[in-house]
Amino acid sequence: MSRQVFLYDPPDRFVAGTVGLPGRRTFFLQATAGPRVTSVALEKTQVAALAERMDELLDEVVRRSGGSASVPAVPLTEIADTAPLDTPVEEEFRVGTMALAWDGEEQRMIVEAQALVELEADSEEDLAEAEERLLQDEENGPPMLRVRLTGAQARAFAKRALDVVNAGRPPCPLCSLPLDPEGHVCPRQNGYRRGA
Repeated sequence: MSRQVFLYDPPDRFVAGTVGLPGRRTFFLQATAGPRVTSVALEKTQVAALAERMDELLDEVVRRSGGSASVPAVPLTEIADTAPLDTPVEEEFRVGTMALAWDGEEQRMIVEAQALVELEADSEEDLAEAEERLLQDEENGPPMLRVRLTGAQARAFAKRALDVVNAGRPPCPLCSLPLDPEGHVCPRQNGYRRGA
C-alpha cells in the first residue's frame, strides 16, 4: 500500500487546537488550503514539544543568518489566528512521529507528522532497525501530514500552540497537579480535598 501524504505547500491555515473541555481535551493539528481540511490527533505533550522546538529552530535560523533570514523574532500580531478549528473535525490519523526542518533555499519551515505505527520486534536492536526502515520508506510508509510554512507562519503557529496547551486546567499551587472544577486530592495536603 502506498503512503498517503497530505501536503500543504503553502497552507491557508495551520493551527493547533482542541475539542472538549479542559481535562478531557483532544488535541489536533489542522491544515487547510481552500476547501481541503486535514486534522490529525496528537497528545498535549506533542503539541508543546512541537511548538517549543519550532521556536528554537527559528531562533537558530535567525542567529545563523545574522538576522538576514525572513523570520520574525516575535510572532506578528497581524497574522495571529485565534479562531477555533474548522468543523467538522475529522481525525485522519493519530500522530506518532514528528519532524521539523528548515529549507534554507526556500526559507520555509517543514513540519511532518506521521501516523502512529505499532512495530513488532524480538529485540531492541530489531526494533531500532524496523523504526529506521519505516522512517526511510518514502513510498510505503504510514500516512503523513507535511506542511511548509514561512517563518512568520511558523512563529504564529508556535505561539498559538503554546497558548492552547496552557489554556487547560490551572495547576494546584502546592503540588502542581491540575485542578479539576470540583477540586482534587492534593498529596501535599495529606489527601485533604482542595477546591479549585
